[in-house]
Amino acid sequence: MTSGRNVAVFGAYGHTGRFVVAELRERGYAPLLLGRDRDKLLALAAEPEVRQASADDPDSLDRALRGADAVINCAGPFARTAGPLVEAALRAGIPYVDVAAEIEANVDTFAHFAEPARAVGTVVVPAMAFYGGLGDLLVTTAMGDWTAADEVHVAYGLSSWHPTAGTVASGVVSGQRRGGRRVRFTGGRLEYHDDALPTLEWDFPAPLGLQSVIGEFTMADVVTVPSHLAVPEVRTYMSANAAADLSAPDASAPTAVDERGRSAQTFLVDVVVRSGGTERRVAATGQDIYAVSAPLAVEAVDRILTGRTKATGVVSAGAAFDAPGFLDALSPHVTVHAPLGSRD
Repeated sequence: MTSGRNVAVFGAYGHTGRFVVAELRERGYAPLLLGRDRDKLLALAAEPEVRQASADDPDSLDRALRGADAVINCAGPFARTAGPLVEAALRAGIPYVDVAAEIEANVDTFAHFAEPARAVGTVVVPAMAFYGGLGDLLVTTAMGDWTAADEVHVAYGLSSWHPTAGTVASGVVSGQRRGGRRVRFTGGRLEYHDDALPTLEWDFPAPLGLQSVIGEFTMADVVTVPSHLAVPEVRTYMSANAAADLSAPDASAPTAVDERGRSAQTFLVDVVVRSGGTERRVAATGQDIYAVSAPLAVEAVDRILTGRTKATGVVSAGAAFDAPGFLDALSPHVTVHAPLGSRD
């Protein structure tokens, strides 16, 4: 258990925010609940824990972060909230973690705040969630003693995908920023294109096996992985059924099926790293991509506050933490199947 340190959660009443607040309380932290809507905040907790704040009001953010030891941003679209929250965290001199899956928002965080965060001597960790964070930890673990690789492939096998309102809103903002184009990471950089996404077959480890996937279904791993690993090609894939769920006009939000509030959704993340003629592979399984983002974000904050980081500034999960050790700490929530073998 911890010493009851205060961790602010912006967007505390959102779907992922509620999981983060519960995880913080379970681990002995004192969450400070931040958000625009005071009534929704009060529905979650008593008055002392509630602090009304808005991303477009810097003074309100400064007041809300007073006395906080760290802040976790769970409020998308992150294109609108990440910058103001990072700036407020730097003014307060505290670490910042978010659960952003928005590629452009994560690029902005690395581009705009690397030097300011280093100057303050604090840690900023974007995409510390299922997309971006978990994949980066798995890739870093699979790399092992390699300092570079030719290709990284991250395949997401989801049983279904019922998106939250935040996921839908973030997708709209990202689409607008891209002008409707798609994005890939190739040749060591992000490229925008209008090509149709290919449908491929991916042979997942058991129990999934061979599945239809959407190729170049690009997720935040294309920002986090190459931010610290020398890999010119990072490709991500999504199971076709989950991609169809996400884009369905009548897509519904997740429905809780257990006492923790998790949905019945299951996932298998399969990572393949190739260098020359050698391949390394690691996979992870679990339940509910939104719920599992909470232990990822809270474990990150715990490691930062207890001095278990490898860098300051803006860093991804794999650069900031001991990746295998971090994954071990997630064992109540994520089962890692590693190594699945290296072959030439």
